[in-house]
Amino acid sequence: MAARLPALETFPPLRAWQRKAMVEYLRRRTDDFTAVATPGAGKTTFALRIAAELLVDGTVEAVTVVAPTEHLKTQWASAAARVGIQLDAAFRNADVHSAADFHGAVVTYAQVGMAPQVHRRRTMTRRTLVILDEIHHAGDSRSWGDGVKAAFEPAVRRLMLTGTPFRSDDNPIPFVTYERGGDGLLRSRADSVYGYSDALRDGVVRPVLFLAYSGETRWRTNAGDELAARLGEPMTQDLVAQAWRTALDPAGDWMPQVLRAADARLTVLRNAGMPDAGGLVIASDQQNARSYAKLIEQVTGEKAAVVLSDDVGASARIATFAASEQRWLVAVRMVSEGVDIPRLAVGVYATSASTPLYFAQAIGRFVRARRPGETASVFVPSVPHLLGLASEMEAERDHVLGKPKESDGLDDDLLERAQRDDQASGELEKRFTALSATAELDQVIFDGASFGTAAQAGTPEEEEYLGLPGLLTADQVSMLLTKRQAEQLAAQRRRAATQTAEPAADAPAAPAAPMSAAQRRVALRRQLNALVAARHHRTGQPHGKIHAELRRLCGGPPSAQATIEQLEERIATVQTL
Repeated sequence: MAARLPALETFPPLRAWQRKAMVEYLRRRTDDFTAVATPGAGKTTFALRIAAELLVDGTVEAVTVVAPTEHLKTQWASAAARVGIQLDAAFRNADVHSAADFHGAVVTYAQVGMAPQVHRRRTMTRRTLVILDEIHHAGDSRSWGDGVKAAFEPAVRRLMLTGTPFRSDDNPIPFVTYERGGDGLLRSRADSVYGYSDALRDGVVRPVLFLAYSGETRWRTNAGDELAARLGEPMTQDLVAQAWRTALDPAGDWMPQVLRAADARLTVLRNAGMPDAGGLVIASDQQNARSYAKLIEQVTGEKAAVVLSDDVGASARIATFAASEQRWLVAVRMVSEGVDIPRLAVGVYATSASTPLYFAQAIGRFVRARRPGETASVFVPSVPHLLGLASEMEAERDHVLGKPKESDGLDDDLLERAQRDDQASGELEKRFTALSATAELDQVIFDGASFGTAAQAGTPEEEEYLGLPGLLTADQVSMLLTKRQAEQLAAQRRRAATQTAEPAADAPAAPAAPMSAAQRRVALRRQLNALVAARHHRTGQPHGKIHAELRRLCGGPPSAQATIEQLEERIATVQTL
């Protein structure tokens, strides 16, 4: 018996961006349509509504969804069934065709790459809409891209979805339109774009606070030399990478201290209106993931759920965690993209993966809003590259072909292989041996601005930031961070005054100690934030847009990474605006 057509009137109401994109899609009626929407915006609902419209009006007879992972196959099939579209998530290449009581099937990019001719025959047998979820995965390898193109060229319609429409390589993405810019480079072009800043303004996603932790790290090189560095201080890329991985070593003090702070933040959110709030630790490999889970149990007294790979049982463990009130989940790769756990509100970025694509996918797990005022908090190592990505949360990127790739020394290729295999890279381990690491809160990044000064882990100063209320609007977050920073600085001045002995009446006053470069940067960041806040109150412009305009006028990285000279130039510039 053929599957019944879905009833359009049973669909949930569409958000404004979904309605606008659907109207544009139905107006164009083109073979290919690319929709870019920030994680948590509702790409799945939009795509299923398009599928229902085309099934009902007879444009297509079947639907094929291509997803990155096995778990997402199940997630797609469940979402489709709720709106009357029956998709076979158990379809295998050997089946050749789905049963008649399904509208179609959900497959993975790997499945298509292994047998593109099977999927081409299915596509040619019935008029088919193909939904390519997270389409950038079709560029992961030549076989995947060629397979997707060969399998779905005969489709009547193709709908491409992505929350991160960029890659760090030159592999073209099938069915995506590229246009040449003024610099001669080809850039991907989307037909509908709904970015994080748009979704934040509409209350669709949560404001994200990044709590960056620095600290002292020590390690031994393979030549036997012992090195020490402060995480976040200016140094070569190789030293940054080694200090970063030393901090993430489960045997050091950095991870236990950060996990303790993250769990304290999770408790605040649970007590402030998000009683089921959950936390996610994103690890680089299996060994570290298991070690982090043990640390969490030591810190909280409660076991963490662990998801190590895209294997049998992983989907069930994720689903169980999503429906429970368990505090913590530790994952390597399984939860980095597309997985829907709306209650995740606290994250620990405990991986050395540094690409904008991976970072955006990871942060996307925390932004889905369920009710007004929910915020998300992500704990990150105070590494300049990550601080820049955190400051540019609202940046919209396209896939650029032909752009030279710069090496940053952070071993993303090795880490990608480690994540794909869910095991640590032996080459990474041979390069150095971690000896020790301690943690302290370096700064809080929100809306492109940096707040706060260094605060040791476990001190009342750190607790002031960890204790920010959990239900806040974006403007309230900015206001409270500014207030916390002012209180922190005032307290530091009071302590300094009480610790300084009064000079003798006849003794000359001692000259003030010169500020270190780190102290000077903190003072300049504070001054810049105050000036930006004043301009925000005068003009109503968001803080992030003001910071972006200053970067456009003056050049340079986000304020969290900026040099003393760059900060001074921006201060002078904002005073003239």
